[in-house]
Amino acid sequence: EMEAKYTRKMQALRDEMDLRRKTEIHELEERKNTQISELLGNHEGAFGAIKNYYNDITAKNLALINLLKEQVEDLKKKEAVLEKEKADVLRENKGLTEPLQEAQDLVAELKKKLVHYYRDKEALMNSKAHLKITQKELKDLQWEHEVLEQRFSQVQEERDELYQKFTRAINEVQQKTGFKNLLLERKLHGLLTLLEQKEVELGEVIAASNFDPSALSLVSHKLEDVLNSKNATIQDLQLQLARVCK
Repeated sequence: EMEAKYTRKMQALRDEMDLRRKTEIHELEERKNTQISELLGNHEGAFGAIKNYYNDITAKNLALINLLKEQVEDLKKKEAVLEKEKADVLRENKGLTEPLQEAQDLVAELKKKLVHYYRDKEALMNSKAHLKITQKELKDLQWEHEVLEQRFSQVQEERDELYQKFTRAINEVQQKTGFKNLLLERKLHGLLTLLEQKEVELGEVIAASNFDPSALSLVSHKLEDVLNSKNATIQDLQLQLARVCK
């Protein structure tokens, strides 16, 4: 009985497990079919997209090829034109070789002038800086000049005043010395006249008398001393007269 009982349970369990297995297998098949359907749909969509993409690329490539063919034709035409222009340019270049050399020489000369220009520009900047300093010094000198002009005007006024005083003083001195000069001139003239008279008288006395030669020599020496004294007096009077006149 126990064996029959467990045999029945075993059969029932086997039937249940078999049913469950079938059910799970069926569910797995359904999920598998669903996934397969989804994958097929996705693959068909992707294939269609890829097909459309490559169809577009093919169409674009064909259009690009046609366009490139047209461009190649245009480039060939342009190349022919450029070849012709190149030949013309080469001919022109041959004709422009001499002007080019002249232009190159001119450029070299202009570069030299440019160097001189920069030097002159730097010198000009230095000159401007020096000019500013000089202008400042000029302003200072102008101010000093104005001050000196004012002082000069003041000194001129003082000079004019002093000159007037000096003129008056000179007039007074001239008036005072004029009379003194007249007296000195008269005195000098009188002494010269007296001297001439004494010399004449002395000559007459010597001629009329018969002096001893030794005595005559003594008298001559004394007379010479007197004459020298008188001459010294006359020279002193002449110097005084010159000083007074000055």
